[in-house]
Amino acid sequence: MDDTAFRQVIGGRSYRFRDLATLLAKATPARSGDQLAGIAAATAEERVAAQMTLAELPLSRFLDDVVVPYEDDEVTRLIIDEHDAAAFAPIAHLTVGEFRDWLLSDLASSDALASLRAGITPEMAAAVSKIMRNQDLILVARKCQVTTAFRNTIGLPGHLSTRLQPNHPTDDATGIAASILDGLLYANGDAVIGINPATDNVAQTCRLLDMMNDVIAHYAIPTQSCVLTHVTNTIEAIEQGAPVDLVFQSIGGTQATNESFGFNLATLAEARDAALSLRRGTVGNQVMYFETGQGSALSADAHHGVDQQTCEARAYAVARKFDPLLVNSVVGFIGPEYLFDGRQITRAGLEDHFCGKLLGLPMGCDVCYTNHADADQNDMDNLLTLLCVAGCTYVMGIPGSDDIMLNYQTTSFHDALYVREVLGLRPAPEFDVWLQNMEIIGRESSFKLRAALPGAFAGPVRHLLGSDG
Repeated sequence: MDDTAFRQVIGGRSYRFRDLATLLAKATPARSGDQLAGIAAATAEERVAAQMTLAELPLSRFLDDVVVPYEDDEVTRLIIDEHDAAAFAPIAHLTVGEFRDWLLSDLASSDALASLRAGITPEMAAAVSKIMRNQDLILVARKCQVTTAFRNTIGLPGHLSTRLQPNHPTDDATGIAASILDGLLYANGDAVIGINPATDNVAQTCRLLDMMNDVIAHYAIPTQSCVLTHVTNTIEAIEQGAPVDLVFQSIGGTQATNESFGFNLATLAEARDAALSLRRGTVGNQVMYFETGQGSALSADAHHGVDQQTCEARAYAVARKFDPLLVNSVVGFIGPEYLFDGRQITRAGLEDHFCGKLLGLPMGCDVCYTNHADADQNDMDNLLTLLCVAGCTYVMGIPGSDDIMLNYQTTSFHDALYVREVLGLRPAPEFDVWLQNMEIIGRESSFKLRAALPGAFAGPVRHLLGSDG
């Protein structure tokens, strides 16, 4: 008999799951990526059998039975070697199902959850998420408080930040400037002003960094900038004296995924040290920005037979290692091959946010979809609202919801205003004060934009767009 196999009987039918990776995959709510990989449950009954089996599994099993071999994968070594046994001790006796019950109880306060973070592995977080309803994911994530800081303070209760994403298909300076201006006038940009460069090289990275630094410094905007270029380009830009605030990198949950992206953990450590040496933060010095997304390991053929949500949670171990200012799941960006429709995107977004927050990350979400997915902006409205009820740290702000460089649909400047108003949320405190001083918002207690272009912002208008703008 295979002692590593798991078994469950439902209605006289016996189900066998040959190992932990198989059990986790079969227990996952249906999604197209796992079906593409050939690891999803064949029927709803098999999925329920796997979820029942998973609920009975002791949490301690995840420390003895890894889903990607320790010898072959530096992410697995990171997870196991840096696990905090003392932090884990209060829940060490629980099964996955009992852990879910505890998370939903009043005993799981914000302080209690914070004390457990270093003791929870990504696989534990992924496992418990698989047996939770959407409302469970929302409730627990809302109790997880994670605060970070660079030039402003992000993640405080009652606040929602935004990444101002002024992408342009040719990196045209005037086009980028117009989007920055538009976003600032709609009170967006406190998480970061972050550009995906169309021309991804060191010279262009430096030009874009200089442009954003000029604007931020001249008008004393309490925010940070980032060019979302490859981490090695950012290291070289720092060596050339560029004004780097944040180091960006897309990350995955296996060593092979990250190697396909062209980096390893040592590269991230080098980049973080380089950025810290610049000492550009004012209220904090968390200098890393990571993006993730379900399906990246599968698309790189680097998933080791592990389901895409568990791979995603493992990416959060990489992020946690480097104490980031910002992390976000670009949840629907890869396409319907991995998340087929609005329902799957919504579920994945809530899972990613829950797992990230449970592990102690400042978790945001790019609420998005590609044009060939079976989804629309109403689906994104729903997910945006659910995530912000769950305490999401930040979302994206893009002119008209349409990224004209990356060609996908996400959330607009107006969407951030909507959710701030309906949920009574405000920008980061330091950015909030700046908005008031610039007369972009009024000084009343409710968050409202002023109706007219503020006189104090006439200078920024001319500066950003040029004399002819």
